[in-house]
Amino acid sequence: MTTYSITLIPGDGIGPEVTQATRRVLEATAVKFHWEVASVGSKAEEMFGTPLPDYVLDLIKKNKVALKGPVTTPVGSGFRSVNVALRQNLGLYASLRPCKTYPGIASPYKDIDLVIIRENLEDLYCGIEFEVRAAETLRLIELVKDLKGKEVREDSGISLKVISREGSARILRFAFEYARQNRRKKVTAVHKANILKFSDGLFLATAKQIAKDYPKVEFEDMIVDNLVMQLVKKPQQYDVLVAPNLYGDIISDLCAGLVGGLGVAPGVHLGDEVAIFEAVHGSAPKYAGQNKVNPMAMMLSGVMMLRHLGEKQSATNLEKAIIEVIREGKNLTYDLKPGAPKDQIATTSQVADAVIEKLKK
Repeated sequence: MTTYSITLIPGDGIGPEVTQATRRVLEATAVKFHWEVASVGSKAEEMFGTPLPDYVLDLIKKNKVALKGPVTTPVGSGFRSVNVALRQNLGLYASLRPCKTYPGIASPYKDIDLVIIRENLEDLYCGIEFEVRAAETLRLIELVKDLKGKEVREDSGISLKVISREGSARILRFAFEYARQNRRKKVTAVHKANILKFSDGLFLATAKQIAKDYPKVEFEDMIVDNLVMQLVKKPQQYDVLVAPNLYGDIISDLCAGLVGGLGVAPGVHLGDEVAIFEAVHGSAPKYAGQNKVNPMAMMLSGVMMLRHLGEKQSATNLEKAIIEVIREGKNLTYDLKPGAPKDQIATTSQVADAVIEKLKK
């Protein structure tokens, strides 16, 4: 039997708890794992003087697959996002985030089964920023005035939105290939090309060109503000959504809300050689160590990891076990049982216990 070497990154805040719960259910599938544990984020900053030590990147490159808990990103100051740095250093250009409704989760919607594919390396997340009143910022402001005749206030902070033809083509082809291989019927390209004609306009033009190579997959494009309204009205009309970085980030959280919340929203970041599986939600440091948060998003990311490894039957078994626990409604955390008495709310570890029990049957 194959033993898979996986880089395991517990993360910050609630990360270690949801990661441990997921590790337990994955091991209960009888698939063999060799876990190589690595630290990133605030703990790594304390230990190594950097939130993303080189050895972590080396481990991920060696194993090709990582299971990662959420990592805290300081707001407004401190180190830049470890998540963004991982994607940029490892070339993880595609983020895949499925959103499905499961019986037993309170939601005003039924029969949602859509996938958000987000470009990961460009757009406003490319990290090219200019601090307010810095010398380089003032030079840029003068350059804009000289080249475009536009006045930019000197007290402005500036972030560059970068969308390339190559980066767009890569993520769009990924989306169409995903649709083709998974028997999805439609790809919707999301943009704001009516206003941002040279960045989002390039993304849209590239989408229309690539769509011609996939005549069996229906194609449409949607302006992002219209899309979010339509998602709230009738999300069932969408199948695969492909979007530049920022829109994809926002849309995936919105779609998670449609199906019950971030507690059931899994994800993976993919490149040509490396895959990092993680839940969509953040590190929620205020809940750290309380054994109360929902581990199912991380567990469902584990399901995606099993499929990526080729362990399709084990993936199906684990997903069925999670779905059955949700359907029964006995061992669910507070986010999936709003208003329930405390003695009827499960802990993180109890959810893992319940899923493992289902796997044994």
